[in-house]
Amino acid sequence: MKNTVPLIHRDISWLSFNYRVLQEARDPSNPLYERIKFIAIYSNNLEEFFKVRVAHHRNVMRVGRKKTREFLIDSKDILEQILTIVTSHQLEIENIFNNQIIPELQEHRINLKRRLELSPEQLHFLEKYFTDHLQPYVQPILLDGKRIKPFLNNASIYLAVHLQSVKNSKNKTNYAIVQIPTHKIPRFIEIPSNTPDVYDLIYLDDIIRHCIQWIFPGFSIVQSYSIKLTRDAELYIDDEFEGDLLNKIRESLQKRKVGPASRLVYDKNMPQELLKYLMNVFGLQAHDILPEGRYHNNFDLFSFPDFGKKHLKNRELTPLSYPDLENAGSIFEAMEKKDHLIHVPYHRYESVVKFFEEAATDPDVTHIKIVQYRVAKNSRIMEALIKAVKEGKQVSAFIEVKARFDEEANIKWGEVLEKNGVRVHYSFSGIKVHSKLALVRKNINSEITHYAYLSTGNFHEDTARLYSDFGLFTKDNRLTDEVTRVFSFLETKNKPEEAFEHLMVGKFNLRIVLNKLIDQEIHAAKIKKPCGITLKMNSLQEPKLITRLYEASQAGVPVKLLIRGMCSLVAGLPGISDNIECISIVDRYLEHSRVFHFHSNGANLVYLSSADWMGRNLYRRVETVFPVYDVDLKKQIIDTLNIQFRDNIKSRFLSFNRENEYKKELNAVPFQAQVETYYYLKREIANRNL
Repeated sequence: MKNTVPLIHRDISWLSFNYRVLQEARDPSNPLYERIKFIAIYSNNLEEFFKVRVAHHRNVMRVGRKKTREFLIDSKDILEQILTIVTSHQLEIENIFNNQIIPELQEHRINLKRRLELSPEQLHFLEKYFTDHLQPYVQPILLDGKRIKPFLNNASIYLAVHLQSVKNSKNKTNYAIVQIPTHKIPRFIEIPSNTPDVYDLIYLDDIIRHCIQWIFPGFSIVQSYSIKLTRDAELYIDDEFEGDLLNKIRESLQKRKVGPASRLVYDKNMPQELLKYLMNVFGLQAHDILPEGRYHNNFDLFSFPDFGKKHLKNRELTPLSYPDLENAGSIFEAMEKKDHLIHVPYHRYESVVKFFEEAATDPDVTHIKIVQYRVAKNSRIMEALIKAVKEGKQVSAFIEVKARFDEEANIKWGEVLEKNGVRVHYSFSGIKVHSKLALVRKNINSEITHYAYLSTGNFHEDTARLYSDFGLFTKDNRLTDEVTRVFSFLETKNKPEEAFEHLMVGKFNLRIVLNKLIDQEIHAAKIKKPCGITLKMNSLQEPKLITRLYEASQAGVPVKLLIRGMCSLVAGLPGISDNIECISIVDRYLEHSRVFHFHSNGANLVYLSSADWMGRNLYRRVETVFPVYDVDLKKQIIDTLNIQFRDNIKSRFLSFNRENEYKKELNAVPFQAQVETYYYLKREIANRNL
């Protein structure tokens, strides 16, 4: 094995993932509105990437540190690569939208108009709309070099306007900015059509462009160009280990809104003179700016009007009920009989909600415990916890207030729960708690029984409709006893006296057990016994575990990887990773579940996990990996993995010579894993009801 382990930088790999999203926007086999949605997803992903990862590299450059923590690569070099890749992606998005999406919308009698294409009647509508709805929110600001440095709101769109004074005979150049108030008004405005059954739309930006002369009396408008600033979204806390961490996070959330710039995007047609002027005003360098098309914030396409044209979207796969739990007289009695596994969004999330709602009113329930990482804005689960307190239960919630971009929401939920009598425990200093656990304690005739729900996803009713996750309902003492110890640690911060034997728990035994499991497969390969490792996760980045997978490959262990997002491992390298197959699936649902399957001499050890194989998950988080012991449930998980590896519609290769190449098979029957998984689970339910 070479001294230097082959690795793809995490941020370059992440951009490769986001390109897979862009591929879905380009794929003509997707319904039109799904392709529009994928452009929005791509844009939303990229916005977060610049807020976090690009901001990180800029900070490394500012403090003069040459190397990043994960890779011995100069941040300046990485930034240059990032900007080059993103610029090429932006050109492709512009081509897709202008030359594919807009013409196809027109075929379906939906027109996204430019203002120069409008009839006199439509122009009159724009002017009246501006007067009636927009004018109060449009506040122009004249620029005067560095003497007037207005604050640009994070991710807001502005028009940078080139003006000339009408009274000044020398036609002195002036510049100004105007915010596009998308925080108040929808981005896409329907305008009256001149033709029946035809829908005409216009960008909010273009309404302001048309009426901008009214905003600047005494000036003539030369031209206007859109710009947008993205700000660093990191929470900078001086010392997590001293003082009140919760208050420090509250204060940092306010600072986030005014964080330093991580990029300025601008209309690529903007004259260099104006661009240099803006860079001077806002103190930007060449690596801070990025050219785009005429319009920014493509994530606003999430709200693109559909006019009821359902045939332009995916055919709905109605979530399946899980009758063994949903129709049971008591969910806890059903759990007494056997373990249960749901796979959302194929299954409804109702079983999880019922778990908490029944616990809230069951007279034998004495305690309810939960870990909250991300939660829905309107959550029946949180309401059930509040009701449980009113019913006399002891309820405790561990709330991770460092869950990125959900910090404020989690703090608010913590305050609501505390106000209603829930005992709330907040974040640890220095680490995040990312486990997805809940525990219910019942006391029946002085006999204590615990019931646990362990999941790969959050307690979030909304994302459960979009994210693919597994959830296990169990009263198996091997698991519930150890879940109890996890909660004891979270509530007291005291290290458990007994070692974990069944769960893998971050900060305790997670890395140790994963290494042992890999060792077992390597040993089996060396003595010519059956072996194999199959891993599914969001991200694979941790160099030490990647090295172990390379070692397994070289020993002859067949390794199969299904990685949705970033993957720093290089599959298929001769002499290093020949035995590693790596694919990725991007489809209608976000593949969020983590599954680890080890052959183990025919024992087929199957684990579900909250943890990806990244440095942060393995070193700086409390994660929980849990085994599935029920033979039927274990088979179901393995079956769904096998279904995904058969995908030849939405699957891509992730290998050194076939990066993001669709896994197409000549003359093969089309096989789309997410659709096939739905019908596989539907058959499972039907067979149980026979």
